[in-house]
Amino acid sequence: MRWVPNGGLSFRFDLQSIQVELKEKAALLDETLRALGSLMVAYSGGTDSAFLAYAAHGALGSHMLAVIADSPSLPRKELAAALEFAALHDIPTHVIATEELDNPDYRRNDGQRCFYCKDELFSRMENAREKLGFMYIAYGMNLDDCGEVRPGQRAAELHGVIAPLVTAGLAKAEIRALAREAGLPLAEKPASACLSSRIEYGRAVTVEALSQVERAEDALHELGFAQVRVRHHGELARVEIGRAELERALSLDVLDRIAAALRAVGFVYVTLDTQGYRSGSMNDVLPASAICAANDRS
Repeated sequence: MRWVPNGGLSFRFDLQSIQVELKEKAALLDETLRALGSLMVAYSGGTDSAFLAYAAHGALGSHMLAVIADSPSLPRKELAAALEFAALHDIPTHVIATEELDNPDYRRNDGQRCFYCKDELFSRMENAREKLGFMYIAYGMNLDDCGEVRPGQRAAELHGVIAPLVTAGLAKAEIRALAREAGLPLAEKPASACLSSRIEYGRAVTVEALSQVERAEDALHELGFAQVRVRHHGELARVEIGRAELERALSLDVLDRIAAALRAVGFVYVTLDTQGYRSGSMNDVLPASAICAANDRS
């Protein structure tokens, strides 16, 4: 507890009330998961889906299954980390090979690419759910995601996929706080997304382009940067680095090393985005009509 001044007056700001509210949300999540009986979780290894899988396992034990979609759009390091986390916590896990790249609508890479990706995943999970006898499918959508342009949410609605984190009223920061409280190292894990999200809209998603982005980002991690995105604009790589690390990239020596690393994987031109890393920056080029359509359908 502490006192906070407010225009010459003081009021008591009770930190306990925030902690109580978070505990109530955690209890609601546990209650929601237990009521489902059995559950398959779409598990990518990111903080949200990993915490959901962890919580579901705590509530349902062997009556839950974490399902990882494996394709060229998933970085190999992310797959390994997801499997390692699940093994560490004895979470039942199954890897499904998805084939979204076989779909020309996905490869076309317009503003609805994520819909086709999630539609492929949830279709395969539905088939597995019926064969294995699970009652529900869930994914790691949180409260903050509700106002964003995410066509994958429309796919979830079409397939009847539920979002327990939203039901519990949990926002991203609260999920990280609960993960931290549980001693899960992924509480501090930087946000991640599939490799296809790095390729500019209108440029075809190919295995070669995905591999090029993955190798480029691996090279930047080896240079010591924790949060990076390499945005693929054909011969041009636009590098986004987390704001907290951006200053370190601004010496001529480090810029030369970044350029050399990305040219080594096939980019001709390398540019550093001075705004730094920001989630969904590729959406900046979407016309307003595409954004409205995505929101209307999601």
